[in-house]
Amino acid sequence: MELRAFAEQVVLSPEIAEKLRPAGDLTDGDPGAALRPDPPARPANLEFAPRRTAPPMPGPEALQDPRKRGIAHHIMANHELQALEVMGWTLLAFPEAPAEFRLGIARVMADEQKHTRMHIERARKLGVEFGSLPVNCYIWRKAMALQSVLEYVACLPLVFEGGNLDHSLELAEAFDAAGDARSAQLMRIIHHDEIEHVRFGLEWLRRLKPADATDWEAFQQALHYPLRPSKSRGRVFQRQARLDAGMDADFVDRLEASAE
Repeated sequence: MELRAFAEQVVLSPEIAEKLRPAGDLTDGDPGAALRPDPPARPANLEFAPRRTAPPMPGPEALQDPRKRGIAHHIMANHELQALEVMGWTLLAFPEAPAEFRLGIARVMADEQKHTRMHIERARKLGVEFGSLPVNCYIWRKAMALQSVLEYVACLPLVFEGGNLDHSLELAEAFDAAGDARSAQLMRIIHHDEIEHVRFGLEWLRRLKPADATDWEAFQQALHYPLRPSKSRGRVFQRQARLDAGMDADFVDRLEASAE
């Protein structure tokens, strides 16, 4: 399958099953012309809702309620789906990017498809069908400001997926406390995958940044406000996960010290 066709399948198909259909073997012989569709095609019940109408993430104590856990998985399924769509959009928007980068994104997209399916299935088990609640567009909207591949790696892998190094384990612990071992296991699987996704982003930050810029300088300079380094961390900072992803100690120190 051509990478262009896979990206179009993810971004332009209105059917969730089609968005989540594995691509199989991919080639990148015909990247095509740049295309920046906005918004992504979705079924009517999963179109982006007006601001402040989607439910907020339930707090740890609320997760004692199975339905609230289902809502949490519904929210995260939408987050993973948005990440998948943004990755597809990036392939369409930057056809001139190195083939190695583009094929690397496709490998990450396979994980995003898996994560979305896992959250959808878990939400259903807990009584919440995907599409039964309004969904936000936060990740997608921030991606629409991207003007380069360097800005993409700073935004999606290093802010959103970087932040999930913390959020995934915070939720795993909250699900454990609620007695939901399956949901906790799902979050730990995602945490493990996110380490590799952050590694991918960091590798390409280093390859694309100006020669005279440090990793930290390039990261900061590539972000569009309101995204900033502090947005890439959660309540409990997972230092070792970031070192495992290839960040050097200085980068991790600066990230840990970042504040709103």
